[in-house]
Amino acid sequence: MFKLDEAIPLEDKKNDVLTVGELLVDMISNEYGDASECNGYTRYFGGSPSNIAINVRKLGIRSQVASAVGRDSLGSFLIRRLQSAGMDTGGIQQVEESTSMVVITKSQATPVPIFYRAADCRLEYTEALEQALIQSRIVHFSCWPVSRQPSRAAIERVIEVARKHKLLIGFDPNYHPAIWQPGEDGVAYVKAMIPQVDIIKPSEDDAARLFGPGTPEEQLARFLALGAKLVILTLGKDGALVSNGQETLALSTKADVVEDTTGAGDAFWSGFYTAIVKGNTLREALESGLAVSAYKLKYTGAVVELPALEAIQEEYNL
Repeated sequence: MFKLDEAIPLEDKKNDVLTVGELLVDMISNEYGDASECNGYTRYFGGSPSNIAINVRKLGIRSQVASAVGRDSLGSFLIRRLQSAGMDTGGIQQVEESTSMVVITKSQATPVPIFYRAADCRLEYTEALEQALIQSRIVHFSCWPVSRQPSRAAIERVIEVARKHKLLIGFDPNYHPAIWQPGEDGVAYVKAMIPQVDIIKPSEDDAARLFGPGTPEEQLARFLALGAKLVILTLGKDGALVSNGQETLALSTKADVVEDTTGAGDAFWSGFYTAIVKGNTLREALESGLAVSAYKLKYTGAVVELPALEAIQEEYNL
């Protein structure tokens, strides 16, 4: 069991965090409001696992990313952005499908996405991916790659190998019906995956899509009842509610300025993972996740310029 006032022990490996999943373009509106009223959009680097990989590197630990993009100008844009961030792009598979894209209305609340998917779900499990996996301490993925084949098969194999090699497995259960094949019960699949991982971080919206309405305490209990080992339920302006099944911890938000919420969850994961790798206790890592998320909220776009984790911890008095 994960104890809140203890650090999570990790084996010494060549790499700290491997993120596996979507690498895509975020087209974010230049104005707030309904998508039908927005006339201009700006292109941003996007995809939750890829955002986290870049963020944790800026915060001070090592990372790699495994994703699939198209052989097109948008795919080239994403690869160049990874390279400019100092990332190794050897894990990026280039496929014949078009690079995936999400169109997002700029928001100070929960952004409303429109999904255009193709290349991201063509990710395959390869020897290169396996080597990157077994040389890492933490592996992270979201609902995106498990929502379609062949990337689903790749993630299922990732989980199997990660458990064998005792990696810490983080799962973002960001279920959205629009990313699944019509007629498929994605909710049942996600629920079945929960006991196979170590840490999950649903938002209130994620929980409602999986379980229906409920109080934060009720939603937390529903995840734990499915076999979750550590649940971090993020509550936006109300902070987060965390439980390991025996202890429950309520944490307050640290955000005082909200320019754009895109990527706030990724920023939380990034601060959390970086603090875990640096030997902080679980409680300290949770506070660090909230601090990095608050820092990101002051800027537009999923990936922003982040200082070292220690600077953010100092800024937010951690």
